[in-house]
Amino acid sequence: MELTHFDSQGNAIMVDVSTKDETVRIARATATICAQHNTIDMIRQGTHKKGDVLGVARVAGIMAAKRTADLIPMCHPIPLEGVSVDFDIQDDRVIITTELRTTYKTGIEMEAIVAANIAACTIYDMCKAVDRGMTITDVRLTYKSGGKSGVFQQP
Repeated sequence: MELTHFDSQGNAIMVDVSTKDETVRIARATATICAQHNTIDMIRQGTHKKGDVLGVARVAGIMAAKRTADLIPMCHPIPLEGVSVDFDIQDDRVIITTELRTTYKTGIEMEAIVAANIAACTIYDMCKAVDRGMTITDVRLTYKSGGKSGVFQQP
């Protein structure tokens, strides 16, 4: 398998998708933010002085998905048809899951990954005054479908 973002001379390029067929594409990604129990309790109970931590993180993830092409040099601007950002609050962590949909000529994996990561960064930003030791881990693509390469599912 060859890297598609380089030409025959090794120069970075944006892949030409003009001849590709539009297909329905779905991508899911996750990120985890680990924190102290009292930080997680504050998030769960909605008692943070700055307000609804998860609500703000959800909006940040959606906004990040929409701006991915501005952040990652070779990404195409993609018309997003749906973006969801969900949270699984556990004792010492929040697991963020994003799912994006489009009908387009290229995939939305990067948008899903960026959305999950920025949602995690937003939780960190909102809670850093009470817990600077939080860590963001396990940012990864978990599923993608559509396009020539078909389905990918993280085990």
